[in-house]
Amino acid sequence: MQGDIYNFLERPSGWRCFIYHFSVFLLVLICLIFSVLSTIEYYSEFATGTLFWMEIVLVVFFGAEYLVRLWSAGCRSKYVGFRGRIRFARKPISIIDLIVVIASIIVLSVGSNGQVFATSAIRGIRFLQILRMLHVDRQGGTWRLLGSVVFIHRQELITTLYIGFLGLIFSSYFVYLAEKDAVDEEGRTGFSSYADALWWGVVTVTTIGYGDKVPQTWIGKTIASCFSVFAISFFALPAGILGSGFALKVQQKQRQKHFNRQIPAAASLIQTLWRCYAAEKSYSSTATWKIYLTPPDQGNKTAPAPLSPGTRRQVWAFLPASILVKPS
Repeated sequence: MQGDIYNFLERPSGWRCFIYHFSVFLLVLICLIFSVLSTIEYYSEFATGTLFWMEIVLVVFFGAEYLVRLWSAGCRSKYVGFRGRIRFARKPISIIDLIVVIASIIVLSVGSNGQVFATSAIRGIRFLQILRMLHVDRQGGTWRLLGSVVFIHRQELITTLYIGFLGLIFSSYFVYLAEKDAVDEEGRTGFSSYADALWWGVVTVTTIGYGDKVPQTWIGKTIASCFSVFAISFFALPAGILGSGFALKVQQKQRQKHFNRQIPAAASLIQTLWRCYAAEKSYSSTATWKIYLTPPDQGNKTAPAPLSPGTRRQVWAFLPASILVKPS
């Protein structure tokens, strides 16, 4: 039972685990939506009252789930005993769960007045609800996938970001030199400092374009136009590199899954071959089930006759070269 609960919570697989974890995600998402509605004056009173009771339910639920996870972790050898439980509790996601539960209890105890939250408590609840979203991906597969893609393509990313950063600094400086003395119709200059030019460059290079700072002179407009083309060329490259990296990583995982599906069939084929070989009359080893069929007063034993090379080639032709399974 302990192992089943641990696998259900920590290693979800199957439609039942999916329904449970998806329900938890929806519960956290609904609570976050009510937290957002509490910032709107029209829905503030209703959302705050509902949020109070939902927070109580979530604190009780996640607190009980944390204790169950801590108890069920004892089915694994490295989490057995008191020290093992401490090792499990020191995992990053377990630390986050514990912090969220304890902080939520404190906010409910101190920051509530009757059945309504105080304003400062509402702010703390919103932050805790955002942390609860990390509960969805307990295994960290998303972050590991992102980290592996970035690590594999780190050289390309560093090169493109370095060139783009140099272009941002130089272009912003040239725009600053061209626009520092230019004034608009209201007599104000939009580039009174190099920091203003850097802000304009960041907004431009990210293709946001707030429009709060606009070049006034033709020289500044020319530099800004060249810089915009340059920015699209270089600052869009990291997105393409990461996109191709994700596609290659997903393709690699699909190949690994296909290879893992072949392992049981290959192992079964090797075991069948071994049993056929052990069933021969000339076979004399006691390492298989044949010891239960051989009379104890058997006479001289002859060495087993090896399989022909043609038979070995036919068998191993069906197996991946990296599979090596010992016979049972």
